[in-house]
Amino acid sequence: MNLRHLHCIDLDQPQLEGFRQFISAWLYRDGSTSLLVDPGPLSTIPTLLERLDHHGVDHLDYVLLTHIHIDHAGGTGALLQAFPDARVICHPEGIPHLVSPDKLWQGSRKVLGPLAETYGEIGAVPADKIHFADTLVGGDIRVLQTPGHAAHHLSYMVDDLLFAGEVAGVRNEVAGGIYMRPATPPRFILQVALDSIDRLLALAPKRMVFAHYGLVDDAPRYLQMGRHQLKLWVRGAVETIDSEPDVREARLMNWLLAHDPIFRNMSKLPTDIQARERYFLGNTFKGIIDYVDHLSTLEQEQLLSF
Repeated sequence: MNLRHLHCIDLDQPQLEGFRQFISAWLYRDGSTSLLVDPGPLSTIPTLLERLDHHGVDHLDYVLLTHIHIDHAGGTGALLQAFPDARVICHPEGIPHLVSPDKLWQGSRKVLGPLAETYGEIGAVPADKIHFADTLVGGDIRVLQTPGHAAHHLSYMVDDLLFAGEVAGVRNEVAGGIYMRPATPPRFILQVALDSIDRLLALAPKRMVFAHYGLVDDAPRYLQMGRHQLKLWVRGAVETIDSEPDVREARLMNWLLAHDPIFRNMSKLPTDIQARERYFLGNTFKGIIDYVDHLSTLEQEQLLSF
């Protein structure tokens, strides 16, 4: 892929602590096709429209959604008001929730609380504008069902570039290395997530876009890192399973800081981004812990050597 055709559009929210270099949309135009990956929440649509105008975009062929969570897809309906000819690509399970988004909006408010209100209400996407397809542009874009972070998660291969959403978790650059962690909200199922990563590894992408955050070279290396972290974090949840409920997440946090050097780089993040990460870690821990707690004792023991 010619990276000159690819543009990252940051959708920072300065009113929220640490919400920079976190949410972004990706614009790709090669002269014949124009597409946008993950338009973001309603609150950042004005920024997105301004940046699209800056790039001279007056038409979009496709809006590609990696999944329907509010920070990725909440502003899709509003974006279509400016680009009514765009076709939205979404996982089949996600389509009804964006056509009639009240349940999705109420669920976002329940999980995220005041943050959902800051993101803004999820607007409806017209039913005739949203669908699923395995391939686009005569097969030049591959649409891949990659559940794990969510049951309705998709990834996209454009030439040798993989738009991987949150398949491999969350990533930030730090001094002398990287910070990464899984993104595993309930209902998380380890084998489903690992299978999705394995199918992406089999495609041997060259580069990869993390929804949170950034473009990286050596995509297989990052997918393998994400895979290893998933297994390690599940093991950590088993190792700390005897904890009292009120200290369990704290004990898991300490275990991970001792055993996961990539996660331990959290201490190298700017203070405001550390605060943001601590906010989201609770939901990630909940998904991991719920998964482990629903396993049999034998299955839990097997994970200790997985």
